[in-house]
Amino acid sequence: MKRACLIIFLVIFSSSLIKAQPSVADDKIIYVCGPCNGSCDELQFDKPGVCPHCKMELIKMKLGDFKKQLVLKRVTICFYLQDGVEVLDFAGPMEVFIAAGFNVFTVSKSYKPLRAQTVLFITPDYTINDAPPADILAVFGGDTGPGVIDDSVMTWVKAQKVKSYFSVCTGAFILGKAGLLDNLTATTYHLQIDNLQKAYPKTKVLANTRFVDNGNVITTAGISAGIDGALHLVEKLRGRAYAEGVAKTIEYDKWVPENGLVLVK
Repeated sequence: MKRACLIIFLVIFSSSLIKAQPSVADDKIIYVCGPCNGSCDELQFDKPGVCPHCKMELIKMKLGDFKKQLVLKRVTICFYLQDGVEVLDFAGPMEVFIAAGFNVFTVSKSYKPLRAQTVLFITPDYTINDAPPADILAVFGGDTGPGVIDDSVMTWVKAQKVKSYFSVCTGAFILGKAGLLDNLTATTYHLQIDNLQKAYPKTKVLANTRFVDNGNVITTAGISAGIDGALHLVEKLRGRAYAEGVAKTIEYDKWVPENGLVLVK
């Protein structure tokens, strides 16, 4: 009887050890399509080359990492846009996030078409009165004065129950006004560093910094730095290889991973 119990215990213990160890197959090297937001993003190949469907260069990756990528929840990002918003501040990161397969939607104070940098009219998907929930709230530079970012907008920003915040250029002033930069380190457009520091003395504002990652708050400098910050965010959520694939997809060869200040990983 004791021998039988011992055998049963050893079998159960051995099984638990086997389950606790990662599968050897997960370490297998495969090649996958560079992110193009198409069905071929789910395919895998045994050899390097190009995807036969979208012609993107295949990316080297471990099978285990690829399987994790497939089951990850799709990220939803809310882009708040205002009259006078800088076009490339939001268009650059938008291109990154769409290529990464994220769900991006736009929100403004009303459904009235807003004018970006005096030449481009944009009709938002939602208003601050009916916008759906999101994982990330992104805000951008341009006109961020009180006449545009008024009390109703600030009340809405403060009420958002998101996991993280992302700003480009003087969009940092919106986060600062909402109190989201208090006791944090941040950056903004190089000509507005001193003004952001004076406006929000509880924030440590850095010059000559592409982006600052505080964990759940990422601020970036102007225009192209917004693309760098967006790729950094993709890397945080999907891994280095995936972010590099996104950079290749949009033909952005200026991205240098870790070319920013990461305070909290």
